[in-house]
Amino acid sequence: MEIRKPDEFEQELILKLSPQAVREGTAGESAPDANKTKKLIESVLQKGGCYWAAFEHDQLLGWSLIGKGKDSFTDKPFGFVYELFVVPAYRGKGIAEQLLHAVCDQLKSAGHQEVRLSVHAENSAIELYKKLGFTEKTFTMKREL
Repeated sequence: MEIRKPDEFEQELILKLSPQAVREGTAGESAPDANKTKKLIESVLQKGGCYWAAFEHDQLLGWSLIGKGKDSFTDKPFGFVYELFVVPAYRGKGIAEQLLHAVCDQLKSAGHQEVRLSVHAENSAIELYKKLGFTEKTFTMKREL
């Protein structure tokens, strides 16, 4: 398996699959169309974010969208994982873990001392994140009215 930045054609494929990633990442709570998803992603890319993707024989296995952020209380900069997705046919093979290690290395190389991500409370990836050393920082809570 090779983890690298995707070329323009590969990035377009990722953009086409991203609505599925958002839908699954939010446990079906959000189902944006392709245009809305593209606008969200382009906002991250315009601010210096980038994709890293896993390939096997030029077959896309999964990807991560990373960028940077700044803590609103301390102004401390951090790296941010906006998206981590493995194509369903390739799940259960450790690809997400390898992708997350690779993007954390990239963020560290870019000078970040911390990496953050947001995850929906019902997303099964929480266990992976905990396994890789991520801890809870904040909780967003809700109450139906």
